[in-house]
Amino acid sequence: RIDAINYVLAHDDGQSIKELDRAQVILVGVSRCGKTPTSLYLGLQCGIRCANFPLTPDDFERGVLPESVARHRDKLFGLTIAPDRLAAIREERKPNSRYASLEQCRYEVASAERMLRDARVPVLNTSTKSIEELATTILLERGLDRHIF
Repeated sequence: RIDAINYVLAHDDGQSIKELDRAQVILVGVSRCGKTPTSLYLGLQCGIRCANFPLTPDDFERGVLPESVARHRDKLFGLTIAPDRLAAIREERKPNSRYASLEQCRYEVASAERMLRDARVPVLNTSTKSIEELATTILLERGLDRHIF
């Protein structure tokens, strides 16, 4: 479990792309869609080495997943969110910003979903699901075993 937690913390929000080959799953999605809490749950409660990687404006302009994660497509799992829910979350973080605008959120979510679909990466919508539900689905779809502690 300690190894999994350390891995999750070192690979949160794209901080490190080193040792992505050691990841059991890599979560990809827009900023504030639930990647970090889901990763932490997978590490803490399930003993899974989970990295998470944010998609950025540069990625949306290119229209393809970054090569650093695309090469690990078999480990990728996309997270998405309803644009209005994303705007509400971002508004709490950065009120009255372009980052939190519904227009920006719609653009980012649509771009991310298109990239993930084109790369044939499975996607879960986090809008109405608990972290536990998300983790369980990811474990099942990726064929990963939860480590019981």
